[in-house]
Amino acid sequence: MQKRAVFGGVDRIRISSQSLKRAMRTSTYYTQFLGTPSTRSNKLDKLVEKFTTAKELKDKYSPELIKKTVEWISGKIGFKSGEEVDSVAPWAIAEVGMFCETVQKAETEKIDPEKLKKQIEKDAASFRKNFEQAVDIALSGRMATFGLMNALPVDGSLAVAHAITTHAAQADTDWFTAVDDLVQDSGEVGAGHLDTQEFSSGVFYRYASLNIAQLQKNLGGATRQRALEIAKHVFHMLSTVVPSAKQQAFAAHNAADFAIASFADQPISMANAFEKPIEKAKAGGYYKPSVDKLTEYWKQSNDFYSLQENAACCSKDPDTKLPEGLAKKDTLLEVENWIANNGSAV
Repeated sequence: MQKRAVFGGVDRIRISSQSLKRAMRTSTYYTQFLGTPSTRSNKLDKLVEKFTTAKELKDKYSPELIKKTVEWISGKIGFKSGEEVDSVAPWAIAEVGMFCETVQKAETEKIDPEKLKKQIEKDAASFRKNFEQAVDIALSGRMATFGLMNALPVDGSLAVAHAITTHAAQADTDWFTAVDDLVQDSGEVGAGHLDTQEFSSGVFYRYASLNIAQLQKNLGGATRQRALEIAKHVFHMLSTVVPSAKQQAFAAHNAADFAIASFADQPISMANAFEKPIEKAKAGGYYKPSVDKLTEYWKQSNDFYSLQENAACCSKDPDTKLPEGLAKKDTLLEVENWIANNGSAV
């Protein structure tokens, strides 16, 4: 079923923030530019299996130590086959390696888990440097209430809103069939399978904010330049990565046609630009009036709140009219480089 939201008193089609973030984290772009993402699971047996076969760990630590480390991290000392922790949490391979060293030392010095947890809390920054190998944890955060992982909560630096259509939209129902070739060859008629699914189309507004200072902290005290380099890649993924569900059936590989990036002390969503649903243009279509309304609302918000934010945008439409203060870049790459350069021309 299509996800929906009621906004401005009318139905909109919605794409959940969870699916947007997962699509980014599991994309080939993420792997290429940000490295290996974390492993998210609550199944202890499978985590042990993954970590004991991970090249980064198996050459340095014994399977027994890795299993013991997973027990300490999860708080499930001597866990049984099939046992799980309470929630699906992200595990970083580099972080597990550091925990292996810590647990080995703790067992040698007979340090109990509670005392070790306090030591880890004091030394959180050095542990968080491991998130350079799992940037998605530094972005999305982590809340865990179990074991040693409880000592390293991470406040997310990236906030992602559910994407909604700028206009009223309804889901349609598609009935589809699967034809059985062998039955058809025998002269019978009819399908081997008949079912229905929902689908829709629309112009979506997607919004996210990234707290640069929080990202630096989450990375164990990274430089602002490193945080901006990550921000550049986040902007690219927000503009180009789409969820994979039903893509074989619908091929909805639609990247952004218009994007704004801004540096500001106060993050403000422009969703209220579409509280009154956009009406299609006289010539048809919702895209152009949506962009016009977005830029108009951006100008109104900046003037009203005296934001004086430093913002840049890019548009596929060369005729897009922009308000004063919104710098125009010709390509997505130019905006990305502008972000990496702290909001200055390269």
